[in-house]
Amino acid sequence: MRLMFLAALLLPLPAAAFTAQNGMTAVQTAPSEITVIHEVRRGDTDYWCAAGDFAQRALGLPGNTRLWRASPRPRRAGDGIVFTLDPAKAAPGAGLSQFGSGPRDGSIPVSMAVGSFCRVIVPYWD
Repeated sequence: MRLMFLAALLLPLPAAAFTAQNGMTAVQTAPSEITVIHEVRRGDTDYWCAAGDFAQRALGLPGNTRLWRASPRPRRAGDGIVFTLDPAKAAPGAGLSQFGSGPRDGSIPVSMAVGSFCRVIVPYWD
């Protein structure tokens, strides 16, 4: 029995999952990549929220850090969305268009992803 327990400790562990303030799960899948796990009935802005929240709270990045979508559009059913902090890895035409000042490259600051797109999901109990 002890041998099985010790063997289990030697197996590789999955990357630590992060629960964003909107309840979605995000993980760091590369030094500059954040993957938000697929959830049904969630819109694109929910994924941006989770990636921005991960960048701010889990990675400790400042609010002016830019965030790009790395997954091309359209995404397949059941796929999460990969985001990147590296503009070279951005998927062409997959980012958000924004108004006002700042680059029009599909990126947004993580503070905007959190401040504009995050909403807390309150469970409903009978």
